[in-house]
Amino acid sequence: MSITVYSKPRCVQCDATYRALDKAGVDYTVVDLTQDVAALDMVRELGYSQAPVVIAGEEHWAGFRPDRIKVAVAAVQAAAPAATLAAI
Repeated sequence: MSITVYSKPRCVQCDATYRALDKAGVDYTVVDLTQDVAALDMVRELGYSQAPVVIAGEEHWAGFRPDRIKVAVAAVQAAAPAATLAAI
């Protein structure tokens, strides 16, 4: 499962989300909404108007949500052994 954080510069909630993901040791992709118009349109189509918007697998949410981050991290960690075995 992949995690993508759609964010903007100087965003306190975005920075808190990065810190939580970094602390958990999971990989994620950052997309700057001020630089990617298509990503901004996609986030708006999902109904969001604040950053960050986090997409983790089929789940998505806006804002700094430690509860949702914890669930996403657990899913990534649960999938990691299966991905490792598939690579062998």
